[in-house]
Amino acid sequence: MKFWKKLFGKKESKKEQQDTKPYKSLEKNLKLFKEELLKDCDDVVYREFTVGKNDAYKAAVVWIDGLVDKALINNFVMESMMIDARLVEPKPSALKDNLVDLLKNKTLAVSEIGEVDTIEDALVNVFSGETALLIDGYEKIIIVNSRGWESRGISEPETEAVIRGPRDGFTETMRFNTSLIRRRIRDHRLKVKNYRVGKRSQTDIAVMYMEDIANKKLLQELDIRLNNVDVDAILDSGQLEEFIEDKWLSLFPQIQNTERPDTAASAIFHGRVVLVVDNTPFSLIVPTTFNTLMQSAEDYYERWDIATAIRALRYFCILIALYAPALYVGITSFHPQMIPTDLALALAATRRSVPFPAIVEALIMEVTIEILREAGVRLPGAIGSTIGIVGGLVIGQAAVEAGIVGPLMVIVVAITAIASFAIPNYNLAISLRLIRFGLLFAAAAFGLYGIMLATLIILIHLCSLKSFGIPYLSPFIAFVQDASDLKDTMVRVPHIMMNKRDINAPKDEKGRLDDHQEESFDIEEGEED
Repeated sequence: MKFWKKLFGKKESKKEQQDTKPYKSLEKNLKLFKEELLKDCDDVVYREFTVGKNDAYKAAVVWIDGLVDKALINNFVMESMMIDARLVEPKPSALKDNLVDLLKNKTLAVSEIGEVDTIEDALVNVFSGETALLIDGYEKIIIVNSRGWESRGISEPETEAVIRGPRDGFTETMRFNTSLIRRRIRDHRLKVKNYRVGKRSQTDIAVMYMEDIANKKLLQELDIRLNNVDVDAILDSGQLEEFIEDKWLSLFPQIQNTERPDTAASAIFHGRVVLVVDNTPFSLIVPTTFNTLMQSAEDYYERWDIATAIRALRYFCILIALYAPALYVGITSFHPQMIPTDLALALAATRRSVPFPAIVEALIMEVTIEILREAGVRLPGAIGSTIGIVGGLVIGQAAVEAGIVGPLMVIVVAITAIASFAIPNYNLAISLRLIRFGLLFAAAAFGLYGIMLATLIILIHLCSLKSFGIPYLSPFIAFVQDASDLKDTMVRVPHIMMNKRDINAPKDEKGRLDDHQEESFDIEEGEED
C-alpha cells in the first residue's frame, strides 16, 4: 500500500490512488486501519457494533482518545445508533438510501456530519478530533464532529498588556479565537476561510476578512502563498510567517502578530486580513507597515491628546534605542570637539582608568544587557524580574569600580535598554536591537559619517520593502495620494475626524460610511488603478 506517499505529496499512479479508496467490506477497512495505517497507535479507539433489526448490519466507529468528547460519542452517537437505528429495517437492495439516510438524518443527534470518500481524508479528520463511522457495504466514510480536547481558558494577553481595554486574549484553540473576533464584528460580511498547512501536521488556519472591504487581489495573493507552503509541520504562527512574508532576509517584521482579539478586529475593519493559526495564541495580520507596528490597542481607548503624546514618545524612544550608543562612540572617538568643554573634561576624567576604546566599552555593556534580558525571560516571573534589576545594578556598579567601563557608558546603555521596551511590537524591538549593533560598528569605523551612511542604507531598504504589495513606510511615503492617512500615524486625531480607512483599504472603500463598491487595486505595485 502506497498510502503515505499519496498523503504526503508524492505523485502516484492511478492504481495507487485507487488503493486509498475505502473498501465496501467493514472487515477490510478495519484491518487496513489496525494493521497498516494506525499500527502501534494505542490511543486509537475502535468500537464495533451492529444496527438494524436482527443485527443485520455491521458498523464501527474510530476515534483518538483525548481528542474527542466521549460524552457526545456515548450519548448522541453510540446510543442513537445501537438503539434508535433498530427501529427501521432497511432493505438490502437499498442500503445506501435507507440505513445511511436513517443514521445521518434521523438518528445521529450531532450538529455536524459529513462524508469523505478517501482513507487519507478520513485519517486527517480523525487526527483533528473527529469520529469516523464505517458501515459494512457503504463505500464512503461518515465523519461525525466530536472535537473535545482539553484547552486553556481565556486569559489576559501577556505580551500586549494595556491599562485600558479588553482583558481577553487568544488561546491555542483556533475556533475559540475566531469566536472572539466574531463577538466584536457582528456583520455577515465577515468571512472565515479555512486552510490546512503542513503535510504531516495538517495545521488548521482560518483566514478572516471583511468581504466588502478587503482587497480581492490581496486575498488571491495570500491564497497562492498559503497553498505553496511546502513543509512537514507548522507548529506556530511564527513558522508560517517566514513562509509567506515578502523578504525573509530583511530584519524588519513584515507581518504583524497579536494576542489581542480587539487588535485583530480593528485590523479587519481597516481592510486587512487576519490569519488565525491553530495551536498558538498568536494570530497574524497582513499587510503590515512600520506605522501599524508602532500602534497599540490602548491608543484608541484613551483620549486623542494622550494617545498622540504617547506615540510621539515611542518614536523618540526609537531614536534613543537606535542611536544613543552609536552617538556616544562616534562623538567620543572622532568628534570630541562637539562636546561642551566642562562635559568633555568630566568624561575624560571618568574614562582615564578605562583600558578599552569606546567601541569595546559599548559592546561589553550591550552584550551584558542582552544576556540579562534573555536570562530574565527564561527564569520564572518573580525571579526573572529580580535578576534583571539586581544583575544590572550589581554588574554596572562593579564594572565602573573595576575600571572596565565608564559611568556615562553605563547610563547610555541603561537608557537605551529602557527605551527599547517602549516599542509596542516585540519583533520590531528585536530588529532595532540588532540594527543598533550595526550602527555601533559604523560609528566606530567612520564616526558620525558612518552613522549617516548606515542610516541612509536603512532608509533605502525600508523604502524598497513591501508587505503584500503595500509599501512598508506607508503612509509616510505616499501621503501625496491621500493625506488623510496621516491622521493615524505619529499623531492620533479624534475619532470624529477619522472618517476614512487607512491605506490598506481600496480606494472605493476608504470612506467608513460610503456605499460598498468593487475596489480597484494593484497588489503588485501597491498603487490605485
